[in-house]
Amino acid sequence: MGQRGKKLDPLGSAKQMFGARLRRMRDAEEWSLDTLATKVPLSKAQLARVERGEYLPPEKLPPLLDALFGTDDLFTELYVFACREAVHYGYHRLMEYERMAVGIKEYGAMLIPGLLQSEDYARALFRSTQARDEAWQEEQVVIRMQRQERLRGDDPPHLAVLLDEGAVRRPVGGPTVMREQLEYVISMVDTPACVIQLLPFSFGEHGMLGGSISILTLPDSSTVAYEESTGAGTILEAPARVQRHMRHWDRLWAYAMPPGETVTFLKKVVKELPA
Repeated sequence: MGQRGKKLDPLGSAKQMFGARLRRMRDAEEWSLDTLATKVPLSKAQLARVERGEYLPPEKLPPLLDALFGTDDLFTELYVFACREAVHYGYHRLMEYERMAVGIKEYGAMLIPGLLQSEDYARALFRSTQARDEAWQEEQVVIRMQRQERLRGDDPPHLAVLLDEGAVRRPVGGPTVMREQLEYVISMVDTPACVIQLLPFSFGEHGMLGGSISILTLPDSSTVAYEESTGAGTILEAPARVQRHMRHWDRLWAYAMPPGETVTFLKKVVKELPA
């Protein structure tokens, strides 16, 4: 018989609804958590947390559950709502625009942009934000990794990333995590779907200091921007404001190191990291 736990509240949140429906389907099959863990790539402990609505599972789980239980897109659709609940409104809208975008321009002032972050780098950032809430940290890592899935799909947007030297010098997570992060960035510097250029400290002051910017081109050729600072993000749709950011970004791109020089610079930074 299926393993029963405490009574769930499916109306408490989208995560709780996801978990309650999972337990209902599991009980209908008379499967224990141990049995379900043999059929999906999550442990018994992780599945128990999913059922209690405490844990946002990795993106690969919902379609596996839909196939396993024959529920069409039920779990996939619930998962979308759960992800939306887990982030603030501006970030949620950014994710929607990223799913539609045909082109994305990023400026990373002090951090590697989210679309290029390694899992451990992202985890270190979220740990510094809410050190005592491990569940929240893991939830945010899952969402960040989910954002990157489209870059690995069949029709990715073209990604152009302008990295400030500050973003590659700050050793987030320590030398090992930073080395892995920079090696990943190096692998993405000049690919069919991505170009990365570095803006050195020597350039001095400019119009985009103080935050990170994403400029997204949509299928109808319109553009929106996302401006992020500490703890907050804002979607900009007014053409004048978007174009102002575009002008600043284009100017800096023209002065940044070309991809070959960027790779050489990044390899030097990696060598300078402590062993």
